[in-house]
Amino acid sequence: MKRRHFLKAAAAAGTVLAAPAIVRPASAQAVTLRLHHFLGPQSNGHAKMLAPWADIVAKASNGALKIDIFPSMQLGGTPPQLFNQVRDGVVDIVWTLPGYTPGRFPITETIELPFIASNRGMVNALACEEFGRAHLAEETKEVKLLCFWAHDAGLIHSTKQINTMEDLRGMKLRNPARLTGEALKALGATSVGMPVPQIAESLAQKVIDGAVVPWEVVPAVRIQELCKFHTAIPGAPTLYTAGFFLAMNPQKYAGLPGELKKVIDDNSGPAFAKLAGNMWDTEAKNVEKMVRDRGNVITTISAAEKARWVKATEHVTTDWIGQMKGRNVDGAKLIEAMKAALAKHANA
Repeated sequence: MKRRHFLKAAAAAGTVLAAPAIVRPASAQAVTLRLHHFLGPQSNGHAKMLAPWADIVAKASNGALKIDIFPSMQLGGTPPQLFNQVRDGVVDIVWTLPGYTPGRFPITETIELPFIASNRGMVNALACEEFGRAHLAEETKEVKLLCFWAHDAGLIHSTKQINTMEDLRGMKLRNPARLTGEALKALGATSVGMPVPQIAESLAQKVIDGAVVPWEVVPAVRIQELCKFHTAIPGAPTLYTAGFFLAMNPQKYAGLPGELKKVIDDNSGPAFAKLAGNMWDTEAKNVEKMVRDRGNVITTISAAEKARWVKATEHVTTDWIGQMKGRNVDGAKLIEAMKAALAKHANA
C-alpha cells in the first residue's frame, strides 16, 4: 500500500521534476538584486512586465534569487542617469531607454529610424533582441545587457485632431528619442525631447501640445485625460518605435554563483523579449478600448497620407547613414540587418 502511494505521488510530481529548480539549503540567504526604473508601480511596464519577470526568476531559483523593484526613480537620480547607475553599481539592474542619452548608443538607433519598425511589439522585441546580440556588444560593454527590445507602434496623442501632415505644423510634440524627434521635425512639428515622467506636467502646463508614445504608456501618465485626440499610422512599417535596455551591473552578475547566473541567462534574451512583446501587444488593445470608451477621438491616417509621411522623412534615414559613416559604421548594413530580423519574426 505504501509503495502504491509513493508511486502515485512520484507520478503527480513528474511535471515539477521535469523542470528542476535550484535546491537551496534552508539556512542559505537569498541573493537580492535591486531593479530601478522610471515609471510608477501602477504602470503596465512595472506591473505586467517587470514584476512577473521578478516572480519567474524567484521561482526558477527556488527563492535563491530575489529581485526588489524600485519604480518612479525611488533610488534617486533622473531617467537619463539610469544606465550610469547600473554601470557604476549604484543599482543592480535597470530598465531604461538608450534614447534618453542621445548619441551615446548610435547602433540602437537603427530601430528608431522612421518607418523601419513593425506595428507589433512581439515582432520588434524579438527582432531587436536578435539584432542586439549581433551588433551591440561594443556599445553596451560597460554593462551586462540582459535584453534589448522595442515596443509596438507609437501614436501621436494631442490636444487637436491630426489627419494630415499639415495639421502637425507648429505643434510642439514630445519625442522619446533623437531620431523620432528628427522625423517629427520633417513632418512640420516642433519636437521636444523629454522622459516619460515629464509628459503629464508638460501637457497640463501647455509646454507641449502632444506626445508620441505607444498605447501601453498612456494611462501611466494620464495622457487620455490630457489629450482628447490620438493619431495612429496604419500597418507596418510604422512611424516610430523606441528601444529599451534591461541591463545588469557586470560585477554583480560575475559575483553570482553559476546556477544563479544560469537563472538570469535563461530568463533574459529571447525569453524576456517574448514577455515584453506580449505585454505591449496585449495592453495596446486594452488601453485603446479604454480610451475609445471614454469618448476620445482615435484617427488612423489614410494609406495615401502615410505615403506622404514616408517620403517627407526619408532624409532622416539618409542623414543618419551619413552620421554613422562618420563613426566608421556602415549604417546601411545595420538597416538591412534590422529589416531582415523584422522579416524573420514577422509572424511571431
